[in-house]
Order: sequence, then structure tokens, then C-alpha cells
Amino acid sequence: MESFGAQMELRAIQKRNRDETKRARSAGQPKQKNRYGYQFVRLIPTGNVDRVELDPVASLILRDVAERILADETGTVTVHTEAARLNRAGVLSPADHRAVMYGRKPKGTLWNAKALKRMLTSEASLGYLMHDERPVIGPDGHAVRIADPLWDHATRDALIKKTAPKWTGTRAPKGVRLLSGIAFCGGCGQRLYMVARTGQNPSYGCTARTRGIPSSVGCKPAPTMSVPMLDEHVSTWFLAEYGEHQVMRKEFDPGTGYAARIAEIEADRTRLRGDRQAGLYESESDTEWYRTEYARMTREIEALKRLPERPAGMRRMPLGRTIADDWKTAPDDVARREILNEYDVRVTLHPRGTKHRVRVTGLDPEQRAAEQSAARDHVEAATLAELEDAPEAL
Repeated sequence: MESFGAQMELRAIQKRNRDETKRARSAGQPKQKNRYGYQFVRLIPTGNVDRVELDPVASLILRDVAERILADETGTVTVHTEAARLNRAGVLSPADHRAVMYGRKPKGTLWNAKALKRMLTSEASLGYLMHDERPVIGPDGHAVRIADPLWDHATRDALIKKTAPKWTGTRAPKGVRLLSGIAFCGGCGQRLYMVARTGQNPSYGCTARTRGIPSSVGCKPAPTMSVPMLDEHVSTWFLAEYGEHQVMRKEFDPGTGYAARIAEIEADRTRLRGDRQAGLYESESDTEWYRTEYARMTREIEALKRLPERPAGMRRMPLGRTIADDWKTAPDDVARREILNEYDVRVTLHPRGTKHRVRVTGLDPEQRAAEQSAARDHVEAATLAELEDAPEAL
């Protein structure tokens, strides 16, 4: 009898939880853990959730990751490298961040690339109330929004495209060395790896022949050079070539976002039409509501299509500092390597005894300067256009 009573009590508790979840979902209230980037606001410490707001710390971290991924044009900044960067920087993982928020001790969990990608591409980043990883649809046929978005629909679409799986023949390096992934052997063309020797500094070296790569059978002697020596050589060359150039910040401009908004409304309208065909709106009152909402969505789509569309794209803006300044203030060699990748720097190491043992190449400095000048002119022209339109807007 005691076992039977405990089982009945358990079922009653489960039913109350299900009913409360359905009630909260219908009322547009959250009934789950807060998403990373957002925080629950309670009027009293143990009370119900009053509203949902952007987390001042977590939202900045996610936005910084999104900007870095969208601004990357080299393919070396991915969710995997960003997860590794956050772990190196000691940034609390989402689980540990939530634990600290609620007064518990962090467990030292690490950032995960798969989870980070889900945070960047989920519709929860748009501030929607979610259920089973899908937005909850309100009475008006649109997704229920419970907080300010981390970014807009156009930015989310760009993040989905940017983080989509793709194979280019290479992978983004996650090592902490300055020349990881950009140093190659002058004999066989293979990538250089770390060569550890007892009692000596670590070195860059070609290990392709010892690893059994057929094209590297004749790579004798294999070139090697100590890490500090080769890093110093490349740093000196790079600062001499590009150190005086202006730093250009690459920003993702989502554009007007009308196309993304049209796609969202069309998806809501298609969902509404599917519900109608399934027989959900057969009564007279439901039919009138369906026709009203369907006509309103159609009018909104037509109004958005008449507006001028500015496509999304990357914009460059000068920051008033030089490459040398960023190089000196970079926190580690990984940040400096990102600067090298922006200028497509490649290092080729030859064996001892060759005339030019180290060969470093990069983008043409004059061409790079011309691109930066054109970008500054574009920014100035856009600024003047905004100033000319300002009086009319006011």
C-alpha cells in the first residue's frame, strides 16, 4: 500500500508539472533553464521569474564570438578555435556561469564547439520562447518573443552559413604556436610540426619522411629550426612589411534585414495554412481569426517587399592604430597568428646550408594599402551620406 501510494503521488506530481509547463507556454512565460546569454529577473530571490533580460557578461561573450567568426575571411576562426580560445582565456563555460549566477561553485567544465555552434545558430538567440528547440507560436501566428535578441535574423542566417560544415582540404589550427599551420617545408612542401628534443628548445621541423608520406621520401635532410629563432625572424619581417599599416576593423553589416523578415513571415503563414488544412480552424470564430491573420501577414509581406533592400556584407572601418600596435598588445601568439593569417603570411623553411633558409611571403603591401585606402573612402562617403540625410530624418 505504501508503494502504491508513493506511485500515485509521483504521477500526481508529474501531472502538475506538465500542466504548469503548458500553462506557462500558453502565457508566454519561461519554464526551463535560462539560455546562455540571458538571465531571469525575479522581484524576490525565491519568487517566480518576472522577466528575461540579456546577461551583461554572457551576451558580450557570445556577440564577440559571433563578430570574430563573421569577420574572418581566412577560414581559421571557427567554433572549434573559438571554444579553444575561450578555454585558454579562462572564460567560464555556460554550465559554470549558471552555477556562479546561483551561488554554486564552478566545476571546471570546458567550452564545447558543438554547444557553441548551437548557441550561435539557435532561434533562442533571437529572444524567442523555445520548446523542443523550436519557437513557441503565439495567438497572432508569430513566434513569442520574451527578451531582446542577441542579433537580428540576417546575422543569424549569416552565422548558420558561416558555421556550416565544409571541407577545404585544411583545418583551422588550434595550436598555441605562432606559426602553427602556416610554416611549411621547403623540400617536400609538407606542414612543419613540433620536434621535441631532450635538453633543447622545441623546434619547428619536417616529419613527413618519418611519418611515411610517399612524396617526402627524398626530403633529406629534413629542415628544423628552434621555435624562438623562427618566430623572431617572422615577427621582424612582418613588422617591417606591414607594421605601419592602419588596422581596419571588419564588421558584419546585416543590411536592412527585410528579406529575412519576409522569410520569417512566410514561414509563419505556411505554418498557419498547414494548420488550416489539418482542420484546426473549422468553427466560424476560428475561421474568421484565420482569415484576419492570414490577410494581415500577406499585407505585411507586400509592404516589406516594397521597401529598398540593402544586402548584408562585410564593412571595413579604420580604427586609428597600426598593425605594430596590435602586435605588441596581443595577449598571446594565437592572436598574433590571426593577424598573420589576415595578411596570408606563409613561411617556408629550407635545410641548413641553403642560400635563403627562411622565405616569408604575404599579400602585396602596396595592394593591401590600396584596399585600405578604398575602404576608408567608402566609410567616409557613407558617413557624408548619412549626415546629408540627417536633417530630413530629424
